[in-house]
Amino acid sequence: MPPTSTRILDRFEAQHPEMRVVRLRPGLIFKGDAASGVRRLFAGPLLPTSLLRRRLIAVVPAIDRLRFQAVHSDDVAQAYRLAVMRDVRGAFNVAAEPVLDPPELARVLGARQLPVPVKPLRIAVDLSWKLRLQPTPSGWLDMALGVPLLDVTCAQRELGWTPTRTASEALLELIDAMRRGDGMATAPLAPGAAGPLRIRQFLSGVGARSR
Repeated sequence: MPPTSTRILDRFEAQHPEMRVVRLRPGLIFKGDAASGVRRLFAGPLLPTSLLRRRLIAVVPAIDRLRFQAVHSDDVAQAYRLAVMRDVRGAFNVAAEPVLDPPELARVLGARQLPVPVKPLRIAVDLSWKLRLQPTPSGWLDMALGVPLLDVTCAQRELGWTPTRTASEALLELIDAMRRGDGMATAPLAPGAAGPLRIRQFLSGVGARSR
């Protein structure tokens, strides 16, 4: 088994104690300019853009263990800048408050919580992926339900890092940008990369698996 990046860094750090090694572990990184890329990777071409209006999101799934942390890309960039400029070593978690769980998602979207059992949801996600209706396999759901929460105390104390946007604000920026079709002038994030009516995404295979 090839060594992981963590093991490579561990080895390098042990062999070169004179070198300063810093690791940053961010939560989910959101920004409006990434909207088109995020949509293609996780939602696919069949999701109507009109449904991404906040007032039309009536419910959020209340799933046991569903919780995640997010941070705006600008705040991640600031954490990297501080890690370069300050004489620090070690690992730093980077995430904004609050934790995004069903109650917080319902609050920020003005929606109500709808209890959803995990097993039927996993079956539905797996089936829709196999039918090429959406690009996200069920493993992503399993990962989302098992993600540990990050303690950002060290980043705040040693880096002097404080996020300028909450996790909820970063999420709303992404959702609103997805509705508008925002992106950037770079191939992975270009808003027109999917082609008219997102035909290129259909032709490339929604949920396609590499062999």
